[in-house]
Amino acid sequence: MSGSLPNGRFIVFEGGEGAGKSTQARRLAQALAARGIGAVLTREPGGTPGAEAIRNLLLSTEGAGWGARAEALLFAAARADHVERLIRPALARGDWVICDRFIDSSRAYQGGGNGLSDAEVMTLHAIGSEGLLPDCTILLELPAEEAAARCAVRDQGQADRIGGRDAAYHARVAAAFAGFAQADPARFARVSALGTPEEVSARIEDVLASWMPPAC
Repeated sequence: MSGSLPNGRFIVFEGGEGAGKSTQARRLAQALAARGIGAVLTREPGGTPGAEAIRNLLLSTEGAGWGARAEALLFAAARADHVERLIRPALARGDWVICDRFIDSSRAYQGGGNGLSDAEVMTLHAIGSEGLLPDCTILLELPAEEAAARCAVRDQGQADRIGGRDAAYHARVAAAFAGFAQADPARFARVSALGTPEEVSARIEDVLASWMPPAC
């Protein structure tokens, strides 16, 4: 069951590197605007000034020496500020919140990728963000070879500290995401990220069709 407030909808895009989460989050916000629905587009880590400051620490080379627990704590702190200052107020206004990554990224990257238990990650989430969960988590899935090719084009050899980790790490992350979706099909919608942005957007709108009125 979702932990969002009753008025708005909380939609999160998850998946590995290169799956097109940012593109599809932006396209969904535009589709909602065309239907007269207020939407707040945001991202994690980030979304508020404090959380963006933590993002800079997490993704820069200065954070290379942090262990898995320090990293998880920083993500949880950024999320706590994001939820309190942006996400919950927007939902209370009746807006949709469209977020590029949320708690399941911490579960997959700091949990599945770095070896923390899911219980540890979710305990931090319960403390920092009162256990808030999305109404729908759209998991964009892409074969590893295609993801690597997209990232090579996107990053031009300048991947951030986490995106630049080795293939085995990202394979663990992908397996973790798949496991979450299989365990919680009521919250997760698995969507193929193959094809054009327009094709992927159409699949996403099909998933959310019961909540979205026709475009104006």
